[in-house]
Amino acid sequence: MSIAIHHVQIAIPKGGEDKAREFYSQILLLTEVPKPPTLASRGGIWFSTGNLELHLGIDPNFSPSTKAHVAFLVDDLDGIKHRLLQYGVKVIDDHLLPGFHRFYTEDPFGNRIEILQVQEEKA
Repeated sequence: MSIAIHHVQIAIPKGGEDKAREFYSQILLLTEVPKPPTLASRGGIWFSTGNLELHLGIDPNFSPSTKAHVAFLVDDLDGIKHRLLQYGVKVIDDHLLPGFHRFYTEDPFGNRIEILQVQEEKA
């Protein structure tokens, strides 16, 4: 039996698609993918990282997720950090996970986002 994660969904408030598009597509450089027509009327927006989809669903009782989070594994942590700071998005460095460099940030709705990179071993 094979099991893989197809997508992760987080909530955003109604009408948040444009802000989500700016953050996830323009800043984090994720690729927006069209929602199937049968689901498009629900609102929300979908993105792809290449091997995983991130679905942002509308929650009429939205409350930001400040603990549970999506973690993006990247190959240029400093580049992503610099890009976020250029757009005025705060980053919080964290060095507590052995084997990784990482930081936390928030999307425009207050949802926690982790960005991490494998720490290369020193020779």
